[in-house]
Amino acid sequence: MADSCIQSQLTEPGQEGPVTVSISRKVKPGFEVDYEAWISGVIEAASEYPGHQGSNVLRPSASTGNRYVLIYRFDSYENCEKWESSELRKQWLDKLAPLIEGEAEVQRGTGLEFWFDLPELPVNKHPSPHKMALVLIAVVYVLIMAINLSLGPYLSGVDLWLKTAIIVTLQVLLMTYLVMPRVTRLLKGWLFK
Repeated sequence: MADSCIQSQLTEPGQEGPVTVSISRKVKPGFEVDYEAWISGVIEAASEYPGHQGSNVLRPSASTGNRYVLIYRFDSYENCEKWESSELRKQWLDKLAPLIEGEAEVQRGTGLEFWFDLPELPVNKHPSPHKMALVLIAVVYVLIMAINLSLGPYLSGVDLWLKTAIIVTLQVLLMTYLVMPRVTRLLKGWLFK
């Protein structure tokens, strides 16, 4: 019985979907400018690797525990692993030691789980796929409708590809930084039941 439960959680290579990695670091006081230059360089280096799907940086604030958070995404575990085990990344990490204090906190998620992370829960605790899908359908629908209604008049003369890019960018940013943390916390009792 236990083996069948474990078997249902295993994924064949290439079927795991996108991988999102979040790395949180405490920067030594006075080294913020150096760290921001470092982070710009490492993001540019990672963007040259196959499967890289973008990076975001959260600057220190109360919500990040006064730490910088680097979030990057690759289209597969294999491509993420190629970047993470590369000599180029090692060279960038070697430059990091004088700029930070303590250890980095790393979280890794595949697929949709990244939007359902709560700091007080174990990293490997995620809602069931059908609950995640149900919540995301509702949230994406509401956000896209709200963005279309509020920006529609301003984007009426814009080419479809650019209009879509603007709407998708706003929707993903809102979901990642504003909506999903609140929705996940609000629905925590049901999602993680």
